[in-house]
Amino acid sequence: MKIAVVGATGLVGGVMLQVLQERGFAQCEVLAVASSKSVGKEIDFAGRKLTVMSVDDAIEARPDYAVFSAGASTSRQYAPRFAAVGCTVIDNSSCWRMNAEVPLVVPEINMDTVTPSSRIIANPNCSTIQLVLALSRLHERYRIRRLVVSTYQSITGTGIKAVRQLETEENYFFNHHSDCSHLRQSIEEDPQADYDPAYPNQIFRNLFPHGGDFLPDGYTTEEEKLVNETRKILRSPDIMVSATVARVPVVGGHSESANIEFHEEFDIDEVNRLLASTPGVILCDDPSHNLYPTPVMAHHRDEVFVGRVRRDPSQPRTLNLWVVADNLRKGAATNAIQILQSLTNKQ
Repeated sequence: MKIAVVGATGLVGGVMLQVLQERGFAQCEVLAVASSKSVGKEIDFAGRKLTVMSVDDAIEARPDYAVFSAGASTSRQYAPRFAAVGCTVIDNSSCWRMNAEVPLVVPEINMDTVTPSSRIIANPNCSTIQLVLALSRLHERYRIRRLVVSTYQSITGTGIKAVRQLETEENYFFNHHSDCSHLRQSIEEDPQADYDPAYPNQIFRNLFPHGGDFLPDGYTTEEEKLVNETRKILRSPDIMVSATVARVPVVGGHSESANIEFHEEFDIDEVNRLLASTPGVILCDDPSHNLYPTPVMAHHRDEVFVGRVRRDPSQPRTLNLWVVADNLRKGAATNAIQILQSLTNKQ
């Protein structure tokens, strides 16, 4: 089997290579693919060196599968070319997710939407994956009417540039005893500082309600993804969804506060049983011992952690949940490789 990883030198691409090794693909022929500036570099994989190649060379090599994590514009340009040579593409960008002819897949929920003719398969947004996995069996049982979700998203979702911004701000603060309220200005005015921020705001000791680009209605593209992708994956276009995305100075994973109104009445004990029995979900909810999901707990893990399970006393048939997952693994790389596993029956 020949597998191309497009975007292999990026943050998610590196995790994809790691998950390929962990999940039984170490002996496959793996093609590390990246932009022209990275061609010729070497990457470690399963005890051997992979030489990074161009996208055009990878297409000529005719891989059986291509796992993309290189951005929407790259996917739009090249995914159809891979598909045209008989390759099945699993794409992690936003490019194909809302295309009616492209399956948008979380394997534990809707792998059945993939058919033998599916040449491009979309990997959902990281925050969507953990949310719908936590909700999937609850939706089957009680039917979701309305969902209000607020996310606290790790900077790793933006990429290595955001991680470097946080590290630069943190180091500058402690090394220069800077005033935190003027930290960004101090760094930008320092001719010795190597500072190329990913965000329009300081992230160290800060957070801001801004993920993606702002739309005319005041919401952002990250919030729009949560709305549309949730409906598509759960096959329920009538679910009312309202989302607010915040970026936080965390590297371990994304956290979400979800308020869910159901059509049917629920029982808390049954809710807990359904959550505990959902594949890929770990119920972590023991307030008496201060046990609840955190990004540190989820870091480097493939499971989705759910806690703070409680009824909303302000209106009927409504539940509150706290959902956490490593956005680079289950939120991106692991979900994509799980799709590949399902396609190849490589368990």
